[in-house]
Amino acid sequence: MFGRTLRECGGAEIAVVDPGRLNTDAGPDFFNSKIKVDGTEWAGNVEIHVKASDWIRHDHQNDPAYDSIILHVVGVSDRRIHRSDGSLIPQVEVTMPEGFFRTYSSLESDLYAIRCARQLPDISALTITDWLESLSVERIQNKAARVMEVFHNCGNDWQQTCFVILARALGFGLNGDPFEMLARSVPLRILHHHSDNPLQLQAILFGQAAMLDSSCHIFDEYYQLLCREYYFLARKYGLRPMRGALWKYARTRPQNFPHRRIAFLAKACENGFSLLSAILSAKDDEEKLREIFAWKLEGYWHSHFSFDVEAKASADTLSRSSVTLLIINVVAPLIYAYGARIGDPDLAEKALDLLSSLPPENNGIIRDWEQYGLRADDALRSQALLHLRKEYCDPRKCLFCRFGHSLLSKSANP
Repeated sequence: MFGRTLRECGGAEIAVVDPGRLNTDAGPDFFNSKIKVDGTEWAGNVEIHVKASDWIRHDHQNDPAYDSIILHVVGVSDRRIHRSDGSLIPQVEVTMPEGFFRTYSSLESDLYAIRCARQLPDISALTITDWLESLSVERIQNKAARVMEVFHNCGNDWQQTCFVILARALGFGLNGDPFEMLARSVPLRILHHHSDNPLQLQAILFGQAAMLDSSCHIFDEYYQLLCREYYFLARKYGLRPMRGALWKYARTRPQNFPHRRIAFLAKACENGFSLLSAILSAKDDEEKLREIFAWKLEGYWHSHFSFDVEAKASADTLSRSSVTLLIINVVAPLIYAYGARIGDPDLAEKALDLLSSLPPENNGIIRDWEQYGLRADDALRSQALLHLRKEYCDPRKCLFCRFGHSLLSKSANP
């Protein structure tokens, strides 16, 4: 940000050939840096302090790890520093413009969730477009990496992987973790064995979700039937339920209760679970992909949100927006990960094309960005904006964000 040419406190000109690698652990701040002093190139490490005297305060003079320092960068040069052999370490005092401090303080402020909200108009359209395109790819790559992590944990079984990814997505954020735990607690082969019996599928899933207890004062006939089925099947397969306290209901509308989501998951297992083959067969046809998730609740769940509580009216299918979220969070990452696994770059490209053909998500984060002038026209852009907020704004990684870096660079070189 402050240029590649610096002036050493003794007057010599220092050119930064390579800043090296930032070190976030113990030891010098930058490893494997290269600088050129009066035409001579040096390779080693760089240390940065607010004051040069901090070197002594941090006791670096007694640490052999700091004998490899080739440059000491400071905000205030209040003394010169020597290595343990007595040789003088080149030192640069960097003076930051007042505007830089104002910009930095603004980005560090908790006043706005989006750190650069008030300064977005100062960022070039090209920087915005390039960064959001990069973020959309970074987002799906992170999701694909998560898919591959599940894949390896599932013994390289693609269908079990798809089952876990789908279950987590049905948690729609709030109950993502317990849904994933539920899917991991049930070997898919057991569900395949009972795929022709909806009652037994539900018994296994609701039982593993710790939602079945025959000793509870629930006299619903269907509930008691599921309890009996689960008691038999759990003993047969040696199943152990998860902790029921993990499920969250706060600020959740009845139609989004985990009971109904589990009923949809059971529907997905009827007549065999083969999500990956269905996705690959549909290719990039959005309507065919939507048909995969066109499950319809029947019987008991047609008129219930949870056990023993009847509902006067409830949707029997997932809403179109919910199916869109499943395509974004399940289909696209699976296609991308599978393409990477088998070495087919065209599949990865199809995943990105699919996202660009879907409508954008509509949530508080996307509405915040729109309020400050960044609008999402499709799911690829909304995914980029979600990633920017969660991975850069929230953890205050403005220096690693091209928006923040651009603003700070401008203020560093007015």
